[in-house]
Amino acid sequence: MADTSTAPSARHTELLELAYGYVRRHGLTDLSLRPLAAEIGSSPRVLLFLFGSKDGLVRALLARARQDELELLRNLRDQVPPPAGLPAAGERIWSWLSDPAHRPLLIMWLEAYAHSLVDPDGPWSHFAADTVTDWLDVLAAAQPPTERDTPEALARRTGLLAVLRGALIDLLATGDRSRTTAAVHQHLRP
Repeated sequence: MADTSTAPSARHTELLELAYGYVRRHGLTDLSLRPLAAEIGSSPRVLLFLFGSKDGLVRALLARARQDELELLRNLRDQVPPPAGLPAAGERIWSWLSDPAHRPLLIMWLEAYAHSLVDPDGPWSHFAADTVTDWLDVLAAAQPPTERDTPEALARRTGLLAVLRGALIDLLATGDRSRTTAAVHQHLRP
C-alpha cells in the first residue's frame, strides 16, 4: 500500500498527471488498470503500489480534477468583483463551461458527480456535495457582502447554479451551444 504520510514521489506525480489525461480522454466509468497502465507507460502493479488500490487511484484522480475546478473558481472569483453581481458571475462561468476545450474535463466531472450520488461510499464519496459547496462559494463572492448571508441570496445563487448545471448537462448531451447559451442568457437577463 502507498505511503501517504510523505509528499508524493516524482513518479507518483508523473503517473497521476498521465492518468488524469487518460481519464479525461476515456472517462472514469469503465476504468481498467491494464489499458491505463499500458497507455501511460507503467504497469498495473506499479499503479497499485503507488495508489494503494484502484479506488485509491480514482480518489487521487478526483482530487486532481477538483484542483482544476478550484483553480477555475479562484480565477472566476478574481475576475468578477462583488459589485458585478450574480449575472456577471453567471456569464463568466457559462463562458468557461460552454468552451469546447473544457468538454473532456466536464464530462469527467459529470461522471464523478453521478457516481457520487449512486455510490456514496465508494471512491466518489462526497464529490457531488463538495462541488456544490465549491460553486455556491464562488457565487456568494459575487454577491454584495450585505446580502450574501441572507436566505434570499442563498436561494438566488442556488437557482443560478441549477440553471448552469442543467444547461451544462444539456450541452454535454446535445452539443447545442447556441440553444443552451440562449437559455442561460435568458435566465441571467430576464
